[in-house]
Amino acid sequence: MKKMGVHPTFKKDELTIVNNAVALAEELVGNHYKMSANQWLQPKYDVTTLTDLTDYEIVDGPFAQIIRYEGKLKGGVLGSSAYDFYKICIQDHAILDTLKAHPKIALSPFALYVVTHELVHIVRFSRFLQNFNASDMEKLLEERRVHGITHHILDPVKAHGLDTVLEFYSRWRPPFDELITIP
Repeated sequence: MKKMGVHPTFKKDELTIVNNAVALAEELVGNHYKMSANQWLQPKYDVTTLTDLTDYEIVDGPFAQIIRYEGKLKGGVLGSSAYDFYKICIQDHAILDTLKAHPKIALSPFALYVVTHELVHIVRFSRFLQNFNASDMEKLLEERRVHGITHHILDPVKAHGLDTVLEFYSRWRPPFDELITIP
């Protein structure tokens, strides 16, 4: 069951921008963690926008959320054939509302930040650097860590409007000396 029409969704040209942001984010996060294209297939994930989300996957507030599902290899009946499948649920409405409220922020760099941030989470979950089912306090600390890592990945990138997005998220970043010890 979908909440079609309740929230605004990305238009076709905006979906193209988000898709391009996903491709660049995958490249940047892969380079940061020194992952080959083949390794990217290991933490199985998908990125989906509001149009393709179920009611359960739609939230108000965050720009995206990660939901962990259990996947199973075709024909696999043993527990060993199960794997984690992560779904990045982009919340179009939250992003569009923020862009409306902050006209200096453009969709392309904002989507790049959001997707990069979520991919860092997935890498950290899949490498057991963070527990998906952590306590609320640990989740808050992890958010700060991931914002710091995201800033570290995106800061050298030369993209129009990215500096505005990095400033938008500055209050979530830990001090620089905390970044040094964060993988």
